[in-house]
Amino acid sequence: MSQGLPEMQYRFLGRTGLKVSVISLGSWLTYGGHVGNETAFDCLKAAYDAGVNFFDTAETYSGGQSEVVLGEAIKKFGWKQNDLVISTKLYWGKANSANPDKPLNNVGLSRKHIIEGMTLSLQRLDLPYVDIVYAHRPDRDTPMEEIVRGFNYLINTGKAFYWGTSEWSASEIADAWRIADKLGLVGPVVEQPQYNLLVRDRVEKEYRWLYEAHGLGLTVFSPLKGGVLTGKYNDTTTPPAGTRLAESEDGYIQGLRKTVGDDTWTKQLKQVAALKPIAEELGISTAQLSLAWILRNPNISSMITGASRVEQVYENVRALAVADKLTDEVVEKIEAAIDNKPAEEIRRF
Repeated sequence: MSQGLPEMQYRFLGRTGLKVSVISLGSWLTYGGHVGNETAFDCLKAAYDAGVNFFDTAETYSGGQSEVVLGEAIKKFGWKQNDLVISTKLYWGKANSANPDKPLNNVGLSRKHIIEGMTLSLQRLDLPYVDIVYAHRPDRDTPMEEIVRGFNYLINTGKAFYWGTSEWSASEIADAWRIADKLGLVGPVVEQPQYNLLVRDRVEKEYRWLYEAHGLGLTVFSPLKGGVLTGKYNDTTTPPAGTRLAESEDGYIQGLRKTVGDDTWTKQLKQVAALKPIAEELGISTAQLSLAWILRNPNISSMITGASRVEQVYENVRALAVADKLTDEVVEKIEAAIDNKPAEEIRRF
């Protein structure tokens, strides 16, 4: 095993028979744009060698170039697609348009964009199919039946094996399942939400009943909250030069940047600072503590990590060896430090 890394673990994707590595590698904010292709190839190879089989991308990442880089890596290293789990996401396809400033039907979840967007993604990946295709956001302008039928068309034509959602509400996921059941079609088997020590409500509260009712799997993103949970922003008044938070043009990161210095930002940095002595007591980094905490959640099928350096890939994978250190006593310390556990709903009959 390279670099003395712990053995990779695998979980089923929700209630499906698909096995995914509990740590996966995504290309958001990195491959095809933020880092050079050779560095991207090195990171992808390091992840694969460490046992990662699940790689995530999207049509919108770096205007589709992230899909190109992932496809090139698969060819470069001679990987067999049946050994991999590849996912992409559809919604923001403005880069597909000859007029990106007015993308019209290249954005959203119309049947037209679902089918055309998938076709273009497969061309960029240079693959015949993907394992999972996500609706990257809910489209409240398109009827849910059209969305469900569109993704089932991709499954029926062999362009994808499963479909899921990203950042959908529990009611929207349930509505998709209601329509799918009514029509004898396949509903979304997986959701890709943000989840970390600082963002918990949706996964731990809003979705709670979906895990049993629909066998919903989770492939969570931003496990380190854009780097906040590494502790590198503590004791700073502005994001350090060279960091993604200081330089990225991504909409999510720009939104996070706007919170720098406000009450929420200050509170979160205090929470991260309170985690540091707990991590030090265990002989690990705050980042590894944060990743291992996510892995303890049995509803998580896979945790999507990012890496712009090979060393970051190894650091992420080492979180596997940390999870066993998070005893109930340690978890209680973590909860006391961050003090943000979602309150259980009180049911009144």
